[in-house]
Amino acid sequence: MTGLYTRIQTLLASLRRDEAGATAVEYGMMVALIAAVIVGIVGTLGGQVADAFQTIVTALGG
Repeated sequence: MTGLYTRIQTLLASLRRDEAGATAVEYGMMVALIAAVIVGIVGTLGGQVADAFQTIVTALGG
């Protein structure tokens, strides 16, 4: 029974040291946040850019 206990302790210690999964989740959260910011900026500025191009087209006589 002591051998099993030692193996479980070793396994738990290695899981505590392994942070690859947590890092992947953190990167995923950062990518989602960046995507949300980009969508917000495009949504906000998209209409203004379209209006600016329409003004140019109108000024050129189109």
